[in-house]
Amino acid sequence: MDRFKALMISKKDEGGQSVDWVELGTEDLMEGDVLVRVSHSTINYKDGLALEARAPIVRRWPLIPGIDFSGTVAESNHPDFKPGDAVILNGWGVGETHHGGYAQYARVNGDWLIHRPAAFTAAEAMAIGTAGYTAMLCVLALEAHGVVPASGPVLVTGAAGGVGSIAVSVLARLGYHVIASTGRTSETEFLRGLGAAEIMDRSELSGKARPLGKERWAGAVDVAGSTTLANAIAMTSYGGTVAACGLAQGMDLPASVAPFILRGITLCGIDSVMAPKAKRVEAWDRLARDLDRSKLSELTVTHPLADVIGLAPKILAGEVRGRVVLEIE
Repeated sequence: MDRFKALMISKKDEGGQSVDWVELGTEDLMEGDVLVRVSHSTINYKDGLALEARAPIVRRWPLIPGIDFSGTVAESNHPDFKPGDAVILNGWGVGETHHGGYAQYARVNGDWLIHRPAAFTAAEAMAIGTAGYTAMLCVLALEAHGVVPASGPVLVTGAAGGVGSIAVSVLARLGYHVIASTGRTSETEFLRGLGAAEIMDRSELSGKARPLGKERWAGAVDVAGSTTLANAIAMTSYGGTVAACGLAQGMDLPASVAPFILRGITLCGIDSVMAPKAKRVEAWDRLARDLDRSKLSELTVTHPLADVIGLAPKILAGEVRGRVVLEIE
């Protein structure tokens, strides 16, 4: 098979890491029973951390980064897939301990793949990507704990980012009153266009959290962690639920047990990396049904894969609106 281009992160002998474009053959890929011709990927916050060496995301060296991709099966020894099948991969340690999506080919365990819903093109699947799939896992968690549109408003933090923008769009389409929290007030019209009913400056959630605050929302989707999450919990209404899926602000949680005991709050941790296949399929099926594709195009920009190194610091600085699709070919 022809040689192909890939982005490789390597350790330097003197310390640190280097990020370089290399040429590989499929024999250079890692173990797996399905070979995928990758057509699209994306850049998530975790990808930015890996490329910028801001956190120990990469744990095997050298490694092709990229925690998700969409493409077409080229070869398969897995019973669920055959050449020509359209597939998606999110997580499973890809881009962390296994070669990821920033290459023209990827060889992976077929159990990590799901069939791409017919409702989406390969590019749209990556416009959603791990961020959108995680957002839907959060929505499913809210629903599972009884948070419905009639329950009251739902807060979404980091609303202009990847997870947040998809969460706002889906929740609004489902009929929720969405309060979109963002540090970029310049994105007010963008967020209202996605369906946000209210815009909140993130500074309202950045101060020291009280044990209990005024009840303001029935549920929340939080990407920040730390003080933001503590404040979101403190202001959740009786019996409400907070779905926590990120730690952009920090891994600490300076909160009180009071909301859990006195208001019966539920805090749901959302893991997108190792979620079982049935939950993944459910999330993608719901995205196919509940995500407005016209809104998806509004929150998406497309770049060639070659731009990904320059995009990494921007996504960490919160300068990337919505979703970025990376075209591999």
